[in-house]
Amino acid sequence: MGRRVLRAGVCVTIVALACGAASLTGGAAFGAAPADEVIAPVPIESPTGSYIVVLDEAPAATYQGGEARLVATQPEEGEELDPHSSRVQRYVAFLQTRQERVAAAADVEPAATYQIVLNGFSATLTPEDAARVAATEGVRAVYPDEIFHPDSVDSTAAVGAGVTAKVSPAPIAADAPGVVIGVIDTGISPENPSFAGERLRARVGPEPHLDGNEVVFEKADGHEFRSERVTGDGWAKSDYSTKLVGAQVFAAGATAAGFDFTHDVLSPVDSDGHGSRTASIAAGNGDVSAMIDNVPFGVVSGVAPDARIAAYKACFAGEDPLVSTDDICVGSDLIAALERAVADGVDVVDYAIGGGAGASVWAPDDLAFYNAAVAGVFIAVSAGNGGPAAGTAQAGAPWYTTVAASTVRTFEGSLRLSTGFEAGGVSVSVPVGAPVTAPVVYAGDAGLAGSADAALCYAGTLDPAQVEGRIVVCDRGTNSRLEKSEEVADAGGVGMILVNVTPDSLDSDFHSVPTVHIDSSYRDALLSELASSPDVTATLSGENLTGVEIPVPQIAAFSGRGPLAGTDDVLSPDVAAPGVAILAATGNTPEGDPAWDLASGTSMAAAHVAGLAALSLMAHPDATPSEIKSALMTGAANTLNPDGSANVDPFAQGAGQVDPDALLDPALVYPSGPLDWAGFVQARDHGAYEFPFVDGTDLNLPSITIGALAGERTVSRQVTATRAGVYQVAADIPGVDVSVSPETLTFSGPGDTQAFTVTFANDTAPVEVWASGFLSWTGEDGASVRSPLAVRPVTATATDLVVGTGVAGSADLAVVAGASGDIPLQVAGLAPFELLVDPDQPAPGHSGDASSGDANGNIAWVVDIPTGAPLAQFTLEASDESDLDLSVYRVASPSDFRYYERWMPTATSLEQIALVDPTPGSYLVVANVSGAADDATWDLHSAVVDAGADSLTADSESLNAQSGEDARFTLEWSGLRHDTRYLGIVSYGDSAPPTTLVIDSGPEPPVPDEPATVSGTAEIGSVLTVEPGSWDLDDLSFAYRWLRDGEPIADALDPEYRITRADVGTTLTAEVIATQPENVNTGRSISDGVIVRAPSTVAVTLNHYTGSTSQEYAVTVEVDSSRGGMPDGSVSVFVDGDEYTGTLAAGRVTFTLPAQEPGIHVVVAEYAGSDRIQPATGVSGFVVTG
Repeated sequence: MGRRVLRAGVCVTIVALACGAASLTGGAAFGAAPADEVIAPVPIESPTGSYIVVLDEAPAATYQGGEARLVATQPEEGEELDPHSSRVQRYVAFLQTRQERVAAAADVEPAATYQIVLNGFSATLTPEDAARVAATEGVRAVYPDEIFHPDSVDSTAAVGAGVTAKVSPAPIAADAPGVVIGVIDTGISPENPSFAGERLRARVGPEPHLDGNEVVFEKADGHEFRSERVTGDGWAKSDYSTKLVGAQVFAAGATAAGFDFTHDVLSPVDSDGHGSRTASIAAGNGDVSAMIDNVPFGVVSGVAPDARIAAYKACFAGEDPLVSTDDICVGSDLIAALERAVADGVDVVDYAIGGGAGASVWAPDDLAFYNAAVAGVFIAVSAGNGGPAAGTAQAGAPWYTTVAASTVRTFEGSLRLSTGFEAGGVSVSVPVGAPVTAPVVYAGDAGLAGSADAALCYAGTLDPAQVEGRIVVCDRGTNSRLEKSEEVADAGGVGMILVNVTPDSLDSDFHSVPTVHIDSSYRDALLSELASSPDVTATLSGENLTGVEIPVPQIAAFSGRGPLAGTDDVLSPDVAAPGVAILAATGNTPEGDPAWDLASGTSMAAAHVAGLAALSLMAHPDATPSEIKSALMTGAANTLNPDGSANVDPFAQGAGQVDPDALLDPALVYPSGPLDWAGFVQARDHGAYEFPFVDGTDLNLPSITIGALAGERTVSRQVTATRAGVYQVAADIPGVDVSVSPETLTFSGPGDTQAFTVTFANDTAPVEVWASGFLSWTGEDGASVRSPLAVRPVTATATDLVVGTGVAGSADLAVVAGASGDIPLQVAGLAPFELLVDPDQPAPGHSGDASSGDANGNIAWVVDIPTGAPLAQFTLEASDESDLDLSVYRVASPSDFRYYERWMPTATSLEQIALVDPTPGSYLVVANVSGAADDATWDLHSAVVDAGADSLTADSESLNAQSGEDARFTLEWSGLRHDTRYLGIVSYGDSAPPTTLVIDSGPEPPVPDEPATVSGTAEIGSVLTVEPGSWDLDDLSFAYRWLRDGEPIADALDPEYRITRADVGTTLTAEVIATQPENVNTGRSISDGVIVRAPSTVAVTLNHYTGSTSQEYAVTVEVDSSRGGMPDGSVSVFVDGDEYTGTLAAGRVTFTLPAQEPGIHVVVAEYAGSDRIQPATGVSGFVVTG
């Protein structure tokens, strides 16, 4: 290993720059990063003041061995991690020691540590501290903590008094298989009958029991759940029971964020209600009588009432109970909760936390969820409440199940105007049988002077003079629904019609005045009725009297939709479940009594799926997360549109509404697991797993999603049977040809696995728009196994990479057209790859060697990427098999290494990062060469394509393409610098990924010192010989090509050439091509031209051959050349020594002679020839008499 040195501040760029310059006008600047201390890029400031530090080693969930005397802990495919086993505990102890050493070396105090689903810790740091920690040996990455919120929509706070002491929930069945659901949320209210259980005892048996201070429970899968009891504000050890087997609190991140806990407590107590809701929905006891405002609401039950609950509180309530935006869930606390849940041994995790639309960034929580799934834990994740726009789903991955929210048959109401207009809706605030009738007014027409938001019924906006004694129509939006009814009540109103302005959920809230909530489809007609009938009255009813049932289930408007940005080859959401107006337990009343309420959100939907997963595990204790997900998806049914038609949008409903019966008897399952998942992660540059890359489309998921379809695409799947049977397939996407092979699958019994392929080709579906359908296998017994299909036909697809060679050359490309029409071509490049050289430890001809880098082996350059650059690429290569690491950061400035984004390639000896359409700004390119062997050298190249470069061209500006056929074009380049690699890019309109072009120009070509020469006579039948001349390089071989008027002569490839009739009248040259071994570039030399002239004849005629001296004599000369074309040029005529000259016109010329003396006169005509025709002579004569 070479020595480590601190980097000095040195500037190096691709052109001459003053040291310290940060950028180049119109192009990319490459500068050595100033580094008078250890190089340590760090994210932009954490919003919480806390950072998550991830170390190099794998956590227990994915540790595959390699450390001395520590065997692998990752479970085998299809198995579950046993977190309490001795091998896991030994490895955990090893990681704890490693973390202590790294923390000590970085001089930080960990706030929370992780060993099961993540190897690392969280700590409160300044950005400068974080930079120093990132540079510490053993640290893989440092991430800023994030703030999230529970995934619920605004709901009622009027939960009212609880139940009487006589309530007696159904006991957990004595023979119920042991399954534990871990709920990561706002805590739990143990006093609620939904969570009632028996007192824990120290007696060992099938029921949960105490082992010291730990709750222990033997689970159905043969493993053990074991969790430590805690105490805290309002929480005692007696709050644990045979139902509530775990409860802990995680607040280090929230504390670091400055959260003051004024409205919450540092214990598992649920001060918000969200955690109690999700827990009761997933696994609340059965036969619990619920009351709201002292009104009985019937009996409620969790989806899996026999499952046990472990509550992991990582979210805390803010001041306003009506919203979740002032609640806080800090990422490091959520990871700590997940860590503890998996370490305790839960079977299912319910995770209903949101923080914005999903993205392709690989953050610590993504890594933790991945590892938890590898550990064998099923995870239900809410899709988020950002709908209804596309791309608002906040989560999606192959290893967990993302859940959309749907409506259920709920507390219906209706309104009727005196004009006859009526609309159905929902209501719990209008008593059944006690309708409310009064004049009605639109809030927008009843506002106080200057109240711009009166239509929304903001507090203090309504005019009592216009509202008193009336029913008020309030628009939904912006402020809380409950605030609207409070304003109506404050202004003297007696009722409210709450109307959606855009498609959204219908919510049964406990309003301050009797209220019916109606859909946006009624709004225009309702307001029109009010405008045309000023004296209209309205009647609000606590039941639906319209005779028209509201179709259910519908996807809630707030439910997040796919596709996911950057991961559109994996479906999200996966399924839908009830999530609107769900009756569930909540936080206790201020008096400490149990309470219930109605709540909406994808949180409620995810809780349903968590409960279903528990039911699945009770029936099939060895089921894997992917098998449960498969059963949920393949047994799902369509949700409905508002008009009652089937909703077939997979990006709204996933596979559809979950079906508990189908879940427990899936017939066929699509198995997948860590091997596939790791390849998928690696293909996205998120991991360093040594597995083949797997595209999301090719994962063995119970759905097929293709983000770019042009031409034909075939996808493979495998299904495993739960029983013997024969299944027939049906598959359809409107406008897309879908074929399945084979069309019949036969299974011999449980566990039998069969494969099939699905081929897609666009027919008439529009391009750049998603098309969807289903693939179903139907068994002889009627069992149906259905998968959603989603494909996006595109204008074109093309190869990702084209490699070329030479300082000049061309490459032929084919684009598969997805539609007929013109495909624009945008060509940019070429940009040379520049070698970034270590100025402190130069290694001639290379970037550096083993002695390069700071104390941690890092060396960095700042690259400035200008606006409009379509592509940047960075490549790190070792001279041997040394393990080098490349990272690229988009940083705040050339001297401020806080970063916004980070990219890392997979771990190979050749590391490469390509950025398509990068955000302009400063990028820090870091090479870690600590793994370089002592004698190794390494090269780091960087190229940024300038959109204005013109050394790369295409032979067409657009392609006239036919759908399903190849459209071909040629790229050409020239004028490249030898011994240089170049980068270019071709884009295809707004469609398809671009094609990257990499050109290796090769060594300098041979150059002639003296040109080639040709010898021989330029006559038909004679042989010409070319000599290659002399060249500047040795060891050359030569090839030859003869040219006629500059065009190659067919098959004339020898040093000698015999002149033929076809050569007459042309110029012959010889081209010599010089080739050197291992040199892609050839040298060329062309000889001087040899003209092959055609023979000619000269005919001389006179107007008189005999005559007298008084007559005039004229001589006509005519030149003919049958193969040389029409002769031209000059002719000389000699008569008795006198010379006459003229120029041919149309091959002839006439001379008029002066008076001639008597005698015999000889006439000689000489044609001088031309560049095409040989010279010739003709003779004649005449006699003159006296």
